[in-house]
Amino acid sequence: MQADLFCGKELTPDSVLAVLQHCVGRANGRTAEELARAVTGRTSLADQRKLRQMIEALRIAGHAVCANPTHGYFMAEIESELVEECQFLLDRANTSLRQIAAMRRVAMPDLRGQLGLPLETTP
Repeated sequence: MQADLFCGKELTPDSVLAVLQHCVGRANGRTAEELARAVTGRTSLADQRKLRQMIEALRIAGHAVCANPTHGYFMAEIESELVEECQFLLDRANTSLRQIAAMRRVAMPDLRGQLGLPLETTP
C-alpha cells in the first residue's frame, strides 16, 4: 500500500475507505495504527479511536469492513470473511446483551425476543 497517496488527510469515512480499498482480503489487513498513519501521516491513540468510529460509520453505510485482532482491518474479499465478521459482531453484541439481561434481571431469551434477535448464535 502506498501510504504517501493518502497521507495528510483527515480521518473521515471517505478517507478511511480510500485506504481500505487497498486492503482487500484477510492477508492484506492493517492495524488501526497503520491505517491512521496511512490517512493522516501520524499515529496517536486519539486517531486510532477516531478511526474505529469511521469503521463503524462505514459498516453502517453497508461497507464490508472486517476487523480481526490477528489480521487487522480489511475489506472482505470473499463471502466467508464477511460471514465471520458478522458472527464476531453478533457474539460481541451477545456478550453485552448477557450483561444487560443480568443487570435488569431479565432472562436472556426474553431480552433477545424483545429485540427480535435469534435465540442462539452459531459456534
